[in-house]
Amino acid sequence: MSHQTSADHDYLTTAEAADYLRLKPRKVYDLVRQGQIPCTRATGKLLFPRQSLDLWLMSHLEGDMPGARVVPAVLAGSHDPLLEWALRESGADLATLCHGSGDGVRRLLAGEAMVAGLHLVDPSSGRYNRPEALGLAGMRDLVMVRWARRRQGLLLKPGNPLGLGSIKDLARPGVRLAHRQAGAGAQRLLAWLLARAGVSAEALALTAHPSRSEDDLALAIRQGEADAGLGVEAAARRQGLAFVALHDEAFDLALRRRSYFEPPLQRLLAFARTPRFRAQAEAMGGYDVSELGEVVYNA
Repeated sequence: MSHQTSADHDYLTTAEAADYLRLKPRKVYDLVRQGQIPCTRATGKLLFPRQSLDLWLMSHLEGDMPGARVVPAVLAGSHDPLLEWALRESGADLATLCHGSGDGVRRLLAGEAMVAGLHLVDPSSGRYNRPEALGLAGMRDLVMVRWARRRQGLLLKPGNPLGLGSIKDLARPGVRLAHRQAGAGAQRLLAWLLARAGVSAEALALTAHPSRSEDDLALAIRQGEADAGLGVEAAARRQGLAFVALHDEAFDLALRRRSYFEPPLQRLLAFARTPRFRAQAEAMGGYDVSELGEVVYNA
């Protein structure tokens, strides 16, 4: 029979965490009281996520490195309706500059943002948010945290009067397509889906100006400026649009390891563990938040 150590569990008790960190239990309680160590409460007991403890240790080692700079409390990258709501309701105090996943990568690398919301598909593999494909492989302190899996599809006028049901239908004569800006994750996904369906991008009748967010794209369809667009189900529901599901994707938060423990991120992630947040995700539609908070990449 194999012996299972505390390090094999996803959540550690206070005694196990103290042993794992080689600290006295009283010191662990002091760190909890000071809000300096990640933990959660379940049935009155403190539990310590092992992944978060590993990040905490590594961030403290890196915190003493010369040249470490404070980054502004800004969330850049892609727009997500559920994330936008959670930022407001959690009091995370993160300003937003949501100009697309590509812009988020640039701002994260430049130290202009604490977090970047990303949903960039790799055309060669169909996988999402691969650091090497994003130009982030050189960040030695990069961490990616799962926010949600989202349902992407066609946003259509109420009742779908043109009977659109697939990517190929977007190339039909007279169909006006709302679209996102270059560098946005939805635009890259559209290009990938078109290529898989054998549809040339030149065959599409695009609106004159790109939509800068999921809500802007949905509103363009609702107001009659376009007949269709590619976006998330939650945006379709908010504007009362028809929706045809096409693809499930991963939406992740990319950040530097030390930023994970800054109050804005901790407030956001703590709020995302509440029943109120889960109920909102269910009500908005098209979200799977069962993996929310999991560290999916740790450089």
